[in-house]
Parts: sequence; C-alpha cells; structure tokens
Amino acid sequence: MTTKMAINAKDIFRNQHRMIKFIAQSIRLCSNQSLKAAQAAQQLQKTSVDFEITASVNTQYTHAPEPVKHDKDLGHLFKASQLTVRLATPQQLQPKPDNDEELGFGRLFTDHMLKIYYHKSLGGWQKPEITPLENLVMHPAAKVLHYAVELFEGMKAYRGVDGKIRIFRPDMNMARMNLAAQRSGLPTFEGKEFVQCLSRLLTIDSEWVPHTDTASLYIRPTLIGIDPTLGVASSDSALLYAILSPVGSYFKTGSSGAVSLLADPAYTRAWPGGVGNRKMGSNYAPTINVQKEAASRGLQQVLWLYGEDHQLTEVGTMNIFMFYVNDQGEQELITPPLSGLILPGITRDSILNMTRQWGKFKVREANITMPMVCELLNQGRLLELFGAGTACVVSPVNRINYLGQDLYVPTMEQEKPVHELIRETLTNIQYGRVDHPWSMVID
Repeated sequence: MTTKMAINAKDIFRNQHRMIKFIAQSIRLCSNQSLKAAQAAQQLQKTSVDFEITASVNTQYTHAPEPVKHDKDLGHLFKASQLTVRLATPQQLQPKPDNDEELGFGRLFTDHMLKIYYHKSLGGWQKPEITPLENLVMHPAAKVLHYAVELFEGMKAYRGVDGKIRIFRPDMNMARMNLAAQRSGLPTFEGKEFVQCLSRLLTIDSEWVPHTDTASLYIRPTLIGIDPTLGVASSDSALLYAILSPVGSYFKTGSSGAVSLLADPAYTRAWPGGVGNRKMGSNYAPTINVQKEAASRGLQQVLWLYGEDHQLTEVGTMNIFMFYVNDQGEQELITPPLSGLILPGITRDSILNMTRQWGKFKVREANITMPMVCELLNQGRLLELFGAGTACVVSPVNRINYLGQDLYVPTMEQEKPVHELIRETLTNIQYGRVDHPWSMVID
C-alpha cells in the first residue's frame, strides 16, 4: 500500500462514525415520520382520559434532591469540560442487534464506556475519559474484590417519537448514588458534571438507542473501590465508570403478562440499620439463590418479607404497590414507607408524585403485611398488586405463593387497571409523547 493510500484509508476510518450515523439517520427518517403521524392520529382519536399529567410538576408533590455534601478531604472534583474521547477502531466496533424488539436484558453492550479515576494521593478526581469498551485492570487486592466496596445505578435512555434521545430524572439517580458512596466510604462527586459526561457518551453511541418504544438503552453507572490494600477501611482509590446496554423486557412473564411471586418469611433482604436503602452490589448476591428456588417452583420472582408480621418490602428488584378498597370504602394506592428497608426508587417517587397530583384516589405510604393481603383478598377488596422500577417500569402481579398456598390477585381482571394508566403516563414522558421536566433531552 502506498503512503497516499494509507492516508486516505486513515481518513475514511476516522470519519466512519459520522458516516454510519448519517446513513442510519437517513434510513430511519421515514419510520420516524410515520411514528409521529401515527401519534398525531391517536391524539385526534382520543376523546377523554381519566388521568393526565400536565407539562409541569406541582412543587407540592415534587422536590429536588438535596445537594451532595462532600468530605473536606475529598480533593478536587472532575468537570465535564475536562472530558477526553478516544473512539473505537473499526476492529473494535460491535455488531448492533437486528431486531430491537427481541432484546434481552444486559447481554449486549455498546462500543464505548466512560471512566473516571479517583486517587487521593494525586489530589482527588482525575479527568474523565470516554474509551472503547474494554476490560478493567486492577490489583488482585482491590477492595471491591474482597469487601464488596461497590455501588451502582440503573438509568435508561429512550428514543422519543420525535427521534430525540431522552433520559429520565437523572438528578435523582445522581443523588442516590452519592448517598450510597457516602455509606460505602467511597468518594462523592458532582452529579451534574457526571450527567454531562454521560450525555457525551450517549451522543457517541446514539445509534445503539433502539428505534422503538418497546426497548431502550440501559445505563449502568458504577463506582468501585480499587485501593490495593487488604484491610477493611475506606478506599483511597476508586473508579467511576458507565457502560451502556440495549435492552428489552426485564422479566419473562407468563401468557397473562403478569409475574408470580414466592413469599417465604424464612428469607430477609434487608433489616433496620442496614443498607437495604442503598443500591449496593452486596444487597443482591444473597438474593440469587432464593430467586433460583422461586424458579424451581415455577415462580418468576421473590416477594421479600420482613418481621413477625411479614411486611412486604420489595418484589425482586422493584418497589411494591397495592391498589385496594380501604375500610372507608375508598380506593387507595399504598406502598411501604422509606424506613431504611427498601430502595428509594425513582419510579416509585414518580408514581407517588403523579398519582397525588391526579387526586383521583387516596395515595399513602404505610406498611403492607401478608395477613392484610390475605384478608383483603378474602373480602374482595384487593384490586391490584404491582412492582415498579427503572428496568421494568411497572410489572403486574397475579399470583403469590405464601406459606405453601397460592394466592391469586385480580390485577389483570380490572376493567381500567391503575397500573396500566401509570405505565402509560410514565412511558409517554420517557418517549417524548408528553413534554415534561422529568425528561432530559440529550443534545
């Protein structure tokens, strides 16, 4: 190959990302226009709705997360303006899925990742960088490998009906991540700066965001302690990184679209004074064997109970909601309070804010027990039971195996189920059908 040919080839490879993006956008243009036209037609056909969220958020129900309080000896913070980018070579690019609607969960990953190191000895946070997706290299004594000094978040990027990419309430994820960092002895950071870095990563791998409203791009920010010392203490070195994965449905449900649960009081997910309210890896490893037991009984997920009165805490990795008729004959939506036993889910918070703003039924945070569930079922007053979380949005429950008996919940038998109204409202915001402050557009 001549020198001139090599230079030309290098120019082609350097601009391949722009060319691929341009071609893909041109191909998708017609489908996006069709999607917008179909949406407009649907809006014209809509004569009335029972519940509707406006383009504003009532501050009576919604509050911004408090700013993070950094330790005095944290050192300097990273800024998005310091971000550097190293694009993948042609050999490193991964084939994209042929069918977005048949995606599993967390099996495929995009071409790039975001990495930010922290070293106390070097003054604090280092400059953020986007690199090709690659394996991590760490010392075998790294604290994450021995003491589970690790935490993560779950977010999603959605391709809207207008073709724009959006993420949902990222400030909530950043606030929750920093709280977990403080609890783990890991360094905190400025959430807004990290979201800006994430936005750049999403722009680079934008064609990995599925072109459908039945799938999305999962974002997994992770913070790990990498200090190479054997000792149970704070880690003076850490790595904050993010990887992306195109995903479809999280759960494999039955033909009804609902999930079945194992509720066994012999197993406990969290306890007072623990870290059940933080998104740490140490919360999840002990649940895997119980999940296998549920599967062996033909059940999809685990309903985690706590205490002598068998309080409902979480369902799988989701928060739990119950819609029922209370003692006063009123319809009521109830979910367990943030007592330290459950994760303060962003979807959970959004559902509470939305439904309180609707004002169509009572909304309350209070303990739910299995004896209460059984009594309501016997009296015909339990209407719906469903889980809620980033991965699944809303997941209805139709059966609980409790103390050897199957309890059948009429969630899917309601004429106008509340969980469907909630799912529709949330996804309308996430996919840009409704302009809303909770949805952040990626430029």
